[in-house]
Amino acid sequence: MILRVLPLLIIVGLFSLLDYTIIRSFNRSFDIGFYYLGPQVIYAVIAILGYLALSILIFSNGRLSYPRTRMNNYLIGFAFALFSCKLIYVMLYSLGSIIIYGGNSFDIWSNSAWEFWVTFCVGVIVFIFLSMIYGMTRGKYNFQVVPISIPFPHLPLAFDGLRIAHISDIHSGTWDSVEKVAQGIKMIQDEKPDLILFTGDLVNQYKDEIDPYMDTFAQLTAPLGKYAVLGNHDYVGRPRDPHQRKAYWDDFLGKFQYMGFDLILNDNRLIKKENESIRLVGVENWGTGRFFPKKGDLDKAYRNVGMDEFNILMSHDPSHWDEKVLKFPRQVDLTLSGHTHGMQFGWDYKWLRWSPVRYRYKRWIGLHKVDHQRLYINRGFGMLAFPGRVGMWPEITMITLRKTD
Repeated sequence: MILRVLPLLIIVGLFSLLDYTIIRSFNRSFDIGFYYLGPQVIYAVIAILGYLALSILIFSNGRLSYPRTRMNNYLIGFAFALFSCKLIYVMLYSLGSIIIYGGNSFDIWSNSAWEFWVTFCVGVIVFIFLSMIYGMTRGKYNFQVVPISIPFPHLPLAFDGLRIAHISDIHSGTWDSVEKVAQGIKMIQDEKPDLILFTGDLVNQYKDEIDPYMDTFAQLTAPLGKYAVLGNHDYVGRPRDPHQRKAYWDDFLGKFQYMGFDLILNDNRLIKKENESIRLVGVENWGTGRFFPKKGDLDKAYRNVGMDEFNILMSHDPSHWDEKVLKFPRQVDLTLSGHTHGMQFGWDYKWLRWSPVRYRYKRWIGLHKVDHQRLYINRGFGMLAFPGRVGMWPEITMITLRKTD
């Protein structure tokens, strides 16, 4: 009980501090008087709803119900959006205090300018809040097909034009609608891919989170097969007891098999077409994060792979590419990753790509090239923590391999 109450008290304390700062900024920035009582009451009601949502989340151990319902996700998303917007407002308010007034926020000669700044901050926050509401009601299932053609000079001729459907970061524990997920699966199937590749994070932390969606994913078919690797979140729920761990993994890996995925764990598969072949290699998770599993073993995965064989590597975390793959004593033609989600917030357009996650990861989205080696990072099919997406819509990458001279 204490372990649940303590986080609640800490978070409520942070919320209260933010609320105090925001109300104080309003009171000192405007000639409020009696007529501002209505907006104050509205703000108080919204704040109380945020506290209630947080209380439900903490006392339910973060899961709320299993499987997730739409109302569960609305509660989580509302609390997340409210806290984020309050924090951003306080940061902008403080920035204005420093820049405009050199720390003297309430200079009597600068009241009009300060009122403009506070009004601007409120406008920005309202826009962000409404965007997050859209993201958790509509954006999270706004599946986008992203076509990309990648040329390779030594691609076997039989594989020229090969179409690969690449998805990543399903995070089934955050979903709340089998029907909406099925729409995304239909979009994949309508593309008629030759090969389907999934680069990890099937669940958030519990292996059974995928159960309501297994039959849906089992409907995916491709002539050359469906393959998958594990992501960092797929290791979270494993028991500490070694005797229980084997049964856990047997059950979890069996779920991949039920859905028709060939799970590749530090190993490789020979993909044949006509009289030619390529190698599909898969490694377990390896990431630079301090608490992320580092189980990926390139030496083991590439055993029996010829130096001249065209190969595709599935590796969940893109930081693996710079830290290990580029330093590996052989060429890895194409690496497919996910993990970053584009932080589920930002812009992903041809001439404008930005997300806060760029300050955490050197490579966080899209296609990258170093010499003759390429990396593609998928935005993700699902979501984690905040049950929504703003700008960084869920992605189905359709990769076409091309042979060049």
